[in-house]
Amino acid sequence: MKENKNLIKQVLRYAGVILFLLAVFNLVIVPNLSSRKVTETDYSYFLGQIDEGNVTKVNIQENEIKFEVKNTDGSTSLYSTGKLDDPELVSRLYEKGGIEFDASFESNALLLEFLVGWVLPIIFFMILWNVIIKGMGKRMGGGNAMSFGKSNAKIYVKAQTGKTFKDVAGQDEAKEALAEIVDFLHNPGKYAEIGANLPKGALLVGPPGTGKTLLAQAVAGEADVPFFSISGSEFVEMFVGMGAAKVRDLFSQANEKAPCIVFIDEIDTIGKKRDGNLSGNDEREQTLNQLLTEMDGFDGKKGVVILAATNRPESLDPALLRPGRFDRRVPAELPDLAGREAILKVHAARIKTEQDIDFNAIARATAGASGAELANIINESALRAVRNGRNLVTQSDLEESVEVVIAGYQRKNAVISQKEKEIIAYHEIGHALVAAKQKDSAPVHKITIIPRTSGALGYTMQVDEGEKFLMTKEEALARIATLTGGRSAEELIFNSCTSGASNDIEQATKIARAMVTRYGMSSGFDMIALETVTNQYLGGDASLACSPETAAKIDEEVNNIVKKCHEKAVRILSENIDKLHELAHFLLEKETITGEEFMSILNQKVISIA
Repeated sequence: MKENKNLIKQVLRYAGVILFLLAVFNLVIVPNLSSRKVTETDYSYFLGQIDEGNVTKVNIQENEIKFEVKNTDGSTSLYSTGKLDDPELVSRLYEKGGIEFDASFESNALLLEFLVGWVLPIIFFMILWNVIIKGMGKRMGGGNAMSFGKSNAKIYVKAQTGKTFKDVAGQDEAKEALAEIVDFLHNPGKYAEIGANLPKGALLVGPPGTGKTLLAQAVAGEADVPFFSISGSEFVEMFVGMGAAKVRDLFSQANEKAPCIVFIDEIDTIGKKRDGNLSGNDEREQTLNQLLTEMDGFDGKKGVVILAATNRPESLDPALLRPGRFDRRVPAELPDLAGREAILKVHAARIKTEQDIDFNAIARATAGASGAELANIINESALRAVRNGRNLVTQSDLEESVEVVIAGYQRKNAVISQKEKEIIAYHEIGHALVAAKQKDSAPVHKITIIPRTSGALGYTMQVDEGEKFLMTKEEALARIATLTGGRSAEELIFNSCTSGASNDIEQATKIARAMVTRYGMSSGFDMIALETVTNQYLGGDASLACSPETAAKIDEEVNNIVKKCHEKAVRILSENIDKLHELAHFLLEKETITGEEFMSILNQKVISIA
């Protein structure tokens, strides 16, 4: 088989490397490690050292004589000289006395040299080879070299996932789409009677943290069947063909345990489009080809369901998405208002809370949050309650946790001068005042000038009263004007500007550019798509699809939109300059004020500051 040939090539390659290292060891390292270097000398020096009584050992070979000389410091040196026809040499050595002149000393040296130069390195490299083989065996999913190509999918038998649809909230449409698969696994007879086949695969797509893996586990829990779980990256190996072997082994196990569910997380790792580029990843493409073949090969009536999850469905190969492989595409989108409230209640059931918790208020303050972020908010609220010495989570704990997830923890030790505090207060009131004076803007919920670990020195939180799925042109312009309100207040009160508006500028520019290039809300352009968005579930990278001349006009149009909104914000603040001063001083004193306190002062109602 092809993978076996590739394995043999890899083994031969490693063997060649080891032989090369062994040769280098003997030719370079061993000679340098030897502490007894042999110095060549003439025969007369040899005889002179015998006469002086410095020679301690002599080894007479066929063409060479090696002898050991004792130095004045007590050490010894090894010399060699050529062998001459000297019949008196043995008698001279014997008469001198105290000189060993047998061959044992040289043979011992040769034996030692052989051991150090060859035997020990061979043993060392055999141990190293064994370690390499074991390491490769583990990478291939087993404990030794004989486990190449074995799938290392985690198997949960009989609902060991511990998850059911009750544990999944905010994804009602996805649960409804997957419930039919569960029913087929429970009652295959009624589907077989009419001739219907079980969908071979369902692809779960959506942003990170929306519960795709949890949905797959819940399907297995509801169906009460074996559940194979593996990540797409675990198929990609250093040996070409090993990923394909793992796919074959995975489907072989699944067929043996049918009915069952196979879940491949982050399938885009192996399922990317094949572009025909010669420099592409052969291992990944072979793995994908094997996956396509296996999905075509198994019987849909046996009850093997393939579930896969990805954040990048647009990058998947079209052959993988066609009917007959992944028959269904199940979106797991960010939850709406009702979904967020349900998710909060599911996670809050695991902690101790007060009775009067308003989860709807927390859900409204967390628009755009994923299920994972909402779970984190619940956990942060429990941690905050423990820090404050309470055994129940309160509404204030949850509200503070929302801010922790959005902007980070409070920087209680941050030292900010009074002058900078004043600038920050006017900046935040500028946002709030411009928002409150526009009819298409969300109500102000909270204003604070307490620094956060995210780098924010203060912020203004706006919360819509209900869920919105569309944004009108008027709402977009109102949002840009609100974002420019902070800088407008700085310019109006201090006749200067600071770096505090950097994030506001970024967001305002992003909205204005989207209005021009994607929303068709610009007077300079009609309903033309001038920008394309990729990776919609991972931030939405945008790239222009127009000529350089049109791009210059887009920049000009974006600048005009932001400039007009900026002028509008300055006009609103100028008309309400007294309220701007009053609210800024109130915020300086309190550091944090609620939306109700803000609106009371704005509407000239008397409230208690204490």
